[in-house]
Amino acid sequence: MSARVIHTGQAIVDFSLRVPAVPAPGADVFASTHEVCAGGGFNVMAAAARDGANVLYVGGHGTGYFGDLVRTAMAAEGIHVLGLPDPEVDTGFSIALVDDDAERSFISTLGAEGNVTWAQYRAAEPTGADVVYVSGYSLLHPRNRHALLEWLPTLPADTEVVADPSPVVAELDPATLESLLPHVTVWSTNEPEARVLAERAGLDTNSPPESIAAGLRDAWATTMICRRGAASTLVAPAGQSEVIHVPATPVTAIDTNGAGDAHCGVLCAALAAQRPLYEAVRRANVAAAIAVTRSGPATSPSATDIDAALSADPGPTS
Repeated sequence: MSARVIHTGQAIVDFSLRVPAVPAPGADVFASTHEVCAGGGFNVMAAAARDGANVLYVGGHGTGYFGDLVRTAMAAEGIHVLGLPDPEVDTGFSIALVDDDAERSFISTLGAEGNVTWAQYRAAEPTGADVVYVSGYSLLHPRNRHALLEWLPTLPADTEVVADPSPVVAELDPATLESLLPHVTVWSTNEPEARVLAERAGLDTNSPPESIAAGLRDAWATTMICRRGAASTLVAPAGQSEVIHVPATPVTAIDTNGAGDAHCGVLCAALAAQRPLYEAVRRANVAAAIAVTRSGPATSPSATDIDAALSADPGPTS
């Protein structure tokens, strides 16, 4: 069996609306464009699949219009869905508001994707060659959290576990984070999320981002990746002392929705393909840069597009 990217998070439906600005309480605003499509964890999986990964979704999905929409989208990307639909409830959805500054705000609901059991995770039968992706959203939902934290200790010792704390990281209780820490080999965060994690680790949150990345690496004996948009991505490899700046690709962003998902998906695909860490992050940077030049949530490019961009601007090799 070839290495897989095993996604343990939530594939849902996105209602994406382009607005001049997020309305104030009691105000009304008309969207200039709108789109209904698969989103959430689907964006990460689509990014990984487009970069050539064999992707397995072990999260929940429901019975109804939303569940059908998500399964159709995953089938179109070649993503394998492990479990059967939940017969009692449909898949949930999220409303994404993208403003004229390309920033986004979300309102989400919870459906069948919040009802995963330990047996569903176990059925994935992971090997040490697989890359397991964990989202902070999974740790927010009690049933998913219990199942995931019971399953992670059973993984083969050499399994790569990539954790994306997500925007809900501040809502995770300390006990949950402590239970997760021993199983994560790579953290992929943006800078605000890294500062929340630094606070949890007892670090100075006002330190430069390089110091925060290094401090979290040292405190948790794990590789830390800190995404910083148009700035270079910081990589603090486990067991090393340096913090590496991986250059970003300069672009004009029109929609940042899904940029982190594109980065995480391509990072996981590259690690599953056994690419070196620097190369994997550089590849993910390029994918995220291309994604923000396109409107919509699942805008990660194909492997061919990434290869072409890297050939045009290979940057430093380490």
